[in-house]
Amino acid sequence: MDTKRYVNTIVRKIRCSGKRKKEIEKQLLMDIHTRIEQGESPEEIFSQMGTAKEIADSFNETVSVKEQKRYVRGKALKIIIPVIFLLAVLILFGYWMLPKSFDIAHSKYFDKEQVEAAMKETIELLDAGDYTVLQESADPKMQALLNAETMDEVRGLMSDDWGERKLFGTAYMVELRQGNRHFAVGEITVTYENVSATYRLTFDEDMRFSGIYVR
Repeated sequence: MDTKRYVNTIVRKIRCSGKRKKEIEKQLLMDIHTRIEQGESPEEIFSQMGTAKEIADSFNETVSVKEQKRYVRGKALKIIIPVIFLLAVLILFGYWMLPKSFDIAHSKYFDKEQVEAAMKETIELLDAGDYTVLQESADPKMQALLNAETMDEVRGLMSDDWGERKLFGTAYMVELRQGNRHFAVGEITVTYENVSATYRLTFDEDMRFSGIYVR
């Protein structure tokens, strides 16, 4: 071990202020260099002085309890403050990523009438089983779900026979923001001969069909 590392190891274990640590470090380096100039080898000096812990313990015995407490408190703050900062960043990021809804009438990305028309057109295509056209207007994730097998399973959860579509109810829409992404989410209840189904449909900024929930 070289002299600088030996002294640094000692100083790190002393529980006192940074200013006093620098003074101790300076004094130790001076004493060791003086002995080296007198012909002693670093190994001999380190052996005679003792281990870094032994020397640090002897210094700590001269440090007041008040100063040691101040040192411990300062060390704890050096750990706690970065942790608090990191938690604050994570909380802000989590809040930023949480979906937030806004009145679609004030949206810069969506037109209310256009979204309502897209909702009704999507439902009409679903009822007609025209999945080829639906896939063309859907995002990649939705395309894999737009097929007769999947949609029959969804419809079958309510009834095996919905009958003909009779009436569209009132459409309700919001703009949903999640991080930097914007979505139009609309709900509409549709009356069929044998059931009433409420659709929740999602469209992205490009008005691609992005999500469906039916109850």
